[in-house]
Amino acid sequence: MKSEDIPFVGGPLDGRTLPVFVTATGNPPKVYKVPVPDAVLVYVREAAPSGKRVQLVAKWRYVFAPDGNTGRTVRWPWSKNRSPEA
Repeated sequence: MKSEDIPFVGGPLDGRTLPVFVTATGNPPKVYKVPVPDAVLVYVREAAPSGKRVQLVAKWRYVFAPDGNTGRTVRWPWSKNRSPEA
């Protein structure tokens, strides 16, 4: 399998660069979970900042999610809208 060195930002792995396996499309996984005793550290993939204004994403980095929330949920078109007003 192919791997790519990805930098980590925030949390216990701040400043480290680790090799991460990439998918068939050449991108690392969207969520990277690190199992440690008594907890699981969750890192979310985001585009690394670059100097160019418009470009395809070529570099990625992982940012620490302290609450463990990945920001991803499945929303099915046939599900009812869950608004706080109702």
